[in-house]
Amino acid sequence: MSKTEAENSTLVRLEQKWNYIKQNRPRKARPDGSSALLLHRFDMTQRTLPDFLAPGLDIVSIGINPSLYSVERGFYFARPGNRFWPALNASGLVVPPLAPSREAVESLFHTHRIGFTDLVKRATARAAELADADYRQGTRVLQKKLARYAPAIAWFHGVSAYRLFLAHGGTPRAKVAIGLQPERVGLTRIFVTPNPSGANPSANPKQLVPLYRELAALRDRLNSN
Repeated sequence: MSKTEAENSTLVRLEQKWNYIKQNRPRKARPDGSSALLLHRFDMTQRTLPDFLAPGLDIVSIGINPSLYSVERGFYFARPGNRFWPALNASGLVVPPLAPSREAVESLFHTHRIGFTDLVKRATARAAELADADYRQGTRVLQKKLARYAPAIAWFHGVSAYRLFLAHGGTPRAKVAIGLQPERVGLTRIFVTPNPSGANPSANPKQLVPLYRELAALRDRLNSN
């Protein structure tokens, strides 16, 4: 290689390096704060809600996955429009009523023996952002959790959540009805209620409260045995 060719080659490499630095340098936040929001959302997706699991629980509540909103607030079913807490309080499943908070989740766990986990632990803004791989891995992990802790009842929030659990667990079933299911995980019975999200039109208190009462009756029957 001649001296001129070597110099040209060096110039090309320097130009490429400079272009790379310009493209990847830290950018100033936009006036509307959108850059900060993107970074904040990325941070939320790296976090999740903790499981509340232990041997001897009466019920374990199982959602599809944590929302970014709930992760930010630090407790399950945190969005104000969610019907979980109003239906829970109106049903008599627990007494006295609980205000939505992390302290309420801890009270359900320690006092009322109701635990919490999810089919998939990865937090997203919407469940539609989850992939099949998330559900496959989540189902395997959830099966192990249920086998390890053996709650009396696994409470799935949403027919779609339980259908996905069955499909990725190797026992798919096209039709899933609300209420007590024929399957078990070990000795754990399965109970399904509608997803209490405010975005779900069927998740109205008139439908949820009787089902939560039915769940309470099942719990009481199992405890009496």
